[in-house]
Amino acid sequence: MAELSRIASDKDSGKRIDKWASEQFVSESRSRLQQLIKEGRVLINGESVKANYRMKEGDQIKVSLPDPEPPDVIPENLPLDIVYEDKAVIVINKPRGMVVHPAPGHMTGTLVNALLFHCRDLSGINGVLRPGIVHRIDKDTSGLLMAAKTDEAHRSLAKQLKDKTTRRLYLAIVHGNLSTDTGTIDAPIGRDDKDRKKMAVTEHNSKKAVTHFKVLERFTDYTYIACRLETGRTHQIRVHMAYIGHPLAGDPKYGPKKTLKIDGQALHAAELGFTHPSTREFMVFKAPLPEDMETLLKKLRMTSFSE
Repeated sequence: MAELSRIASDKDSGKRIDKWASEQFVSESRSRLQQLIKEGRVLINGESVKANYRMKEGDQIKVSLPDPEPPDVIPENLPLDIVYEDKAVIVINKPRGMVVHPAPGHMTGTLVNALLFHCRDLSGINGVLRPGIVHRIDKDTSGLLMAAKTDEAHRSLAKQLKDKTTRRLYLAIVHGNLSTDTGTIDAPIGRDDKDRKKMAVTEHNSKKAVTHFKVLERFTDYTYIACRLETGRTHQIRVHMAYIGHPLAGDPKYGPKKTLKIDGQALHAAELGFTHPSTREFMVFKAPLPEDMETLLKKLRMTSFSE
């Protein structure tokens, strides 16, 4: 059960309680929150209120939201590009367009659906909807992703991610020409205050985020780069590159509308390295660029000034 206790600030004053609740619980629809308010799960100064209640500075707010009933996740016989597999871990080269784990609106066709059919013995640490999932990459990002088949392996891989001992290298095509051949972006990332579905560089409720980049090839209006993640925040490379004025080509959320023709952002998880949970051997896996990014680079080389 999700619980929240807070005292309304001067910035909250005048806001409808249902709007405020939707800002705190971004995964919940406003209509569901209104229903829960009606059920008395949102209390102001110890009393239930209506959804249109206008908050006052100093109001004591208590929210108790029930955990959703986890739906059954159905194993599906979907094609998987398996780069490596043993009794503890599996490494997949995920295609662009595939969602990693089920969520409202995407309960089938996900990587988890496919893994459940193929493995049937994934780690249960992340629950019904995310079995075996230690980290994720965006739906429209392609490339390497590791999953755990045992709880022991899951704990080991999760600790490596937390301790920043994994190797994660991405290849990307970005707008414009970067001023330096190498660089580091050290800027905290959190929810965008203006759009809760987006992330942003912000000091407000954010976490440290560090991305290292290196220019691989320059074109007239675009640059081909490699990015190494030191941290793993949601949309990190997409947010950081947009922050320095070089958003990813094809990025529908953080980039310009006029861009290269590609179905989603031109971003590929090309290398993944980690210490094997059982053998303690450091293993590095590589996945070649997907065909759509290869095609873009060929076009840029033919039509742009390259150096």
